[in-house]
Amino acid sequence: MSSRPIGIFDSGVGGLSVAREIRRALPGETLLYVADTAYCPYGDRPADEVRARALAVGRYLEHAGAKLLVTACNTATGAALERLRETVSVEVIGLEPAVKTGAARSRNRKIGVMATAGTLRSERFARLVQSFAHGATVVAQPCPGLADIIEEGHLEGEVLERQLETFVRPLREAGVDTVVLGCTHYAFVAEPLARMLGPGVAIVDSAPAIARRAEQILRAAALAAASGDGGLRVLTTGEPAKLAALVRRLWTEPADVQAVDI
Repeated sequence: MSSRPIGIFDSGVGGLSVAREIRRALPGETLLYVADTAYCPYGDRPADEVRARALAVGRYLEHAGAKLLVTACNTATGAALERLRETVSVEVIGLEPAVKTGAARSRNRKIGVMATAGTLRSERFARLVQSFAHGATVVAQPCPGLADIIEEGHLEGEVLERQLETFVRPLREAGVDTVVLGCTHYAFVAEPLARMLGPGVAIVDSAPAIARRAEQILRAAALAAASGDGGLRVLTTGEPAKLAALVRRLWTEPADVQAVDI
């Protein structure tokens, strides 16, 4: 069992930011990653469709031998986490905006949450704010199209900055001092985002906490791999050649990218 992979999925490459943190915490683990690129981004799709895709990909990863399943997508977590846990036999870790951490770190009690429209309109996000904002003002900022341009490879430069300015301006005007990244794609543009937000604004990413949770689960169940050098295998429902070029930019080690029909 310990030699089986950790299954991770997202609509595109965003979940690689979570895989990166898991790799740092658990370098001996083999990671099996599904980029459901044919349906990317999930954030622009109806909740029922996202739920159906999450269940299909989750079942695929279970059948492929995953010993743990990581839903490395805030939108998919909001739409499907409970159903996914009912459907597969392995433990499932979901990802959601770190509102609690953002509220704890904020000095002026004003936090921004940058996410897809699908994440921000979910009942799970509403519950997060109600349960963990602890009286802080939460400025929910939808970012339509941002995941798309990251998928296109715009990690720096004018195209990205024009898009970011649209979403950053309301947060600056609201006076937030902490911004929570509510989409895994956004971690790959954290540096230009930080420059545009200004030096007084902290950025909170959920990925390190997900990696710590994965490590806790595997060690508690005696499923952690022996020390060594695990690898990353990427499957995509889209075009492998196109995705491979971006994966090479985002992942510092060789990674095999293959097509899959799910």
